[in-house]
Amino acid sequence: MLILPATYLADIEYVARLLAAGDNYVIDCAEHYIKRSKRNRTQIMTANGVLDLTVPVVNANRPRTAMSKVKIDYSTPWQHQHWVAIMSAYRSSPYFDMVAERLKPFYTTHFESLVEYNLALLSLLLDIIGYTKPLRTSESYVTATEADIDLRPKKRTTNFVTPQYFQLFSDRFPFEPNLSILDLIMSEGLYSADLLRNSL
Repeated sequence: MLILPATYLADIEYVARLLAAGDNYVIDCAEHYIKRSKRNRTQIMTANGVLDLTVPVVNANRPRTAMSKVKIDYSTPWQHQHWVAIMSAYRSSPYFDMVAERLKPFYTTHFESLVEYNLALLSLLLDIIGYTKPLRTSESYVTATEADIDLRPKKRTTNFVTPQYFQLFSDRFPFEPNLSILDLIMSEGLYSADLLRNSL
């Protein structure tokens, strides 16, 4: 079984493995929050290179804080900053117009819970590439076995190779693997799913 965390603007490997798993996966919404991890961070490609985007959170400094308890912090204008960064990076991409209208509400609407926000955003991105099944989640901690693929650890080794696609700003930067799935979608749109299915 594939065990996934609930992450912000999931990376390419995350989505590729989810598609390959069929129904044999679960998103663990009861795991402990891990600071400085992809649960509230992602990377996109910009004209200045790779940019980290971080969703600020509150009540997450206590050890063993459950993901379900982590709330989003709106004391800074991070939504506006992320949206400006996304527009600046991708407005000239082939599929920006198709994606932007559906994505923008996630940068104007307040979600209380980080898990709720991440899952809603993941559902949207999957829907854009043609995956319309409901997400399979667990409200209790999922214990991994040796046979499972567990993407929850912050540091892990992986044999995943990002499929090659046209990446914006390739005229000034080398290909950057495993960015947010948003980077792939902006370049390949509906063809993203085919590229991902052929990558594993």
